[in-house]
Amino acid sequence: MAKKNQTPLGIFTEAVGLYFSNFGKFVQYMSFPVLGQIFGLGLVFLITYYYTINIPSLIQKFPILNDFSLLILLSIIITLPGLAIFVKAFWEYLVAYGAVNSMLDNMLKSGRVYDFNAHTELIKRRTLAFIGLWFLFGIFSFVALCPLFWIICAIFAIYFVLVFQVFTYEANQNPWGCVTRSLSLVKGHFASTFMLMALVGALSYIFIPQLVIKLLSLCGANNFLANLILPLLNQLPDLNLQAYGIEPLSKTDIALFTIETFIAQILIQYTLPLRSILWGLWYKELNSHSCEKSENKSKSKSKKPSEKLMEESHKKYGKKKLDNNILRRAMEKNE
Repeated sequence: MAKKNQTPLGIFTEAVGLYFSNFGKFVQYMSFPVLGQIFGLGLVFLITYYYTINIPSLIQKFPILNDFSLLILLSIIITLPGLAIFVKAFWEYLVAYGAVNSMLDNMLKSGRVYDFNAHTELIKRRTLAFIGLWFLFGIFSFVALCPLFWIICAIFAIYFVLVFQVFTYEANQNPWGCVTRSLSLVKGHFASTFMLMALVGALSYIFIPQLVIKLLSLCGANNFLANLILPLLNQLPDLNLQAYGIEPLSKTDIALFTIETFIAQILIQYTLPLRSILWGLWYKELNSHSCEKSENKSKSKSKKPSEKLMEESHKKYGKKKLDNNILRRAMEKNE
């Protein structure tokens, strides 16, 4: 069955439908990559906090600890479990960029997603190439930090938005080939790609996080969580912001802002499958256009001289018929 052409709005609607129709599965799949990062970092900070405030009593109890080098070494050792959990979860989150694209084919065929391990393994088999792709992404992100390059990097970000889809669907591409292939696919479809980026960005980065934060605020959950971290913030020194003309914030406001930021970040990470599905659908749409152009070029090259003569005549003189004798002689010459 021939693939139907879809508008950017149609792609967006289909991606949202596929994501929320498999919402429970995606929550299950993304839970360790998302919550594992938070748990790992939380474990690091919590252990470090209690270790720091108990150093004087530990030194009194164990005089051998009265050595700066030993204290530093011990502080590194006690943070290793949390760091290991964080690194593992962060790697799984990066792998999800490619694995969800692999799941898309199953969703398009059956409407559901399954066999997460197989899709994840498909990406992990090409670990070195995948790390290379993220290395290029890291360089681009580092350059984008400079204000002088914000505009040009924003433009290139649109052209490079399909790099992980190319990596997943075109196994023969190296990291740099994924970049150039993405640029080639988006070329000529910049406005539509920008429109999709704006739609999915507004939904997953703004609307969904703010909606959930507002609902939690109405339930009083935000204030409850803020009160849990308030004792930790009270241990921190106050910042003198008045010297910069900024009104100082209360520790309660800082705690509430921290909690709401964490909630927003969690929701943004949980909606990674939504963004991957959308860009996977867009890749398939643009790739079909690319294949059609290649087929048309191939057909054009294989045309007979008489057919080319007819096309050139139409371009130059419009849809006027050639004299039958001229056309007959051209065809006889070709034969």
